[in-house]
Amino acid sequence: MDENNILIPVSMKIIMKAGNARTKANEAMDDVAAFQFEEAKNKIAEARIEITKAHQEQTEIIQKEAAGVHYESCLLFTHAQDTLMTIMSEVNLAEKMILVFESFYKQKDR
Repeated sequence: MDENNILIPVSMKIIMKAGNARTKANEAMDDVAAFQFEEAKNKIAEARIEITKAHQEQTEIIQKEAAGVHYESCLLFTHAQDTLMTIMSEVNLAEKMILVFESFYKQKDR
């Protein structure tokens, strides 16, 4: 791995921020299991912030490349993109699940 490849630190930022988002999304789902819906919504909002930061890192590279900047191929960046998209899906699904479970919970009390 070329230590001078600019994509390496960017890739690590993406992986770390996406990982933080996954952790928050999992914590949100733990809160849902305990019927703590407001806490779950707060944690999923934190997850959304982290995944957005990760996505911005990726977008910056893509925009620069579209503008003509050439980057050396980097398997770690490919892994980071895969990680980002996987966790983005997890955050989206967790966000929807919070709403569904909260709605179901409120309906059972009627």
